[in-house]
Amino acid sequence: MSDAQDPVRLNKRMAELGLCSRREADEWIERGWVRVNGAAAPMGLKVLPQDRIEVDPKARGQQAAQVTILLHKPVGYVSGQAEDGHEPAVMLINPRTHWKGDGSGLRFTPTQLRGLAPAGRLDIDSVGLLVLTQDGRIARQLIGEDSGMEKEYLVRVAYGAVNTNPQAAFPPEQLQKLRHGLSLDGQPLKRAQVDWQNPEQLRFVLTEGKKRQIRRMCELVGLKVVGLKRIRIGRVVLGHLPQGQWRYLAPGERF
Repeated sequence: MSDAQDPVRLNKRMAELGLCSRREADEWIERGWVRVNGAAAPMGLKVLPQDRIEVDPKARGQQAAQVTILLHKPVGYVSGQAEDGHEPAVMLINPRTHWKGDGSGLRFTPTQLRGLAPAGRLDIDSVGLLVLTQDGRIARQLIGEDSGMEKEYLVRVAYGAVNTNPQAAFPPEQLQKLRHGLSLDGQPLKRAQVDWQNPEQLRFVLTEGKKRQIRRMCELVGLKVVGLKRIRIGRVVLGHLPQGQWRYLAPGERF
C-alpha cells in the first residue's frame, strides 16, 4: 500500500478530494483549467498532499450544468450498453417520458445525454430506481470502491412450491443466513438488513452490489425471486415516480 507521502497522479488526487472524477480531471487538465502551486498542470503530473491545487471557475460552471437523472426502469431494459437485442435504459430519457411531477425546475436538452451513464446496475428483469449521471462525483459516491451506500429493495419470493405466504414456511434460521453468513464468488457478503414486508415479500437493504446479488442470495436459501424492485438509494427514494418515466435529482437533493 502506498505511503500517504508518496506522490500520486493529479487526477487521482483530485478524485480523492471529491473535486471531480478522474476522467473529468484529465479533461480539465487538458483544457488548462488546473493549476498546481500556481503553475498550469501538465497531463500525468504527480503531486504530494501538501501541493496546492486550484481549479478554474470555468470547470465549476461546466460541472454545475451536469445533470443526474432518476429513472423508474421497467422490465426488459438493460442498465448499460445494449446487449442481446435489448435496449439500454438511457433510451427512455426524452421529453415525452419526463415525469410531470418533477419539481426540480430543470428542463431537458439533448446535451444532457452526452456522457450520461448508469451509476450502478439493475437487472433486465428488475424494476425500480436507476440513477444515470453526467457527474463523476455522484458516480463515485454510488459505485466507487469505498462506497457503502445503502440500496433498498422489495423482493417478491416463492419458497419451493409455496407461492402464497412463503413467510409461514420459510425457516427463521435461513432468514438469519440472508442477513449474514452467505458467500458469493468465494467472498463473504457484507451484513444485510432482511425482513418480511408482508407474507409474500422481503425487504432487503444492501451496502454492496454484486451481479444479481439478491437473486443469488435467495437461491442459496431455497427462495425463488418472483419480482424485484429497487425503491431507495441512500436518501433518495423512488416515491411516486411512474414506471418508464424519469425526473431530475433536484439541486438541493443529496444521496
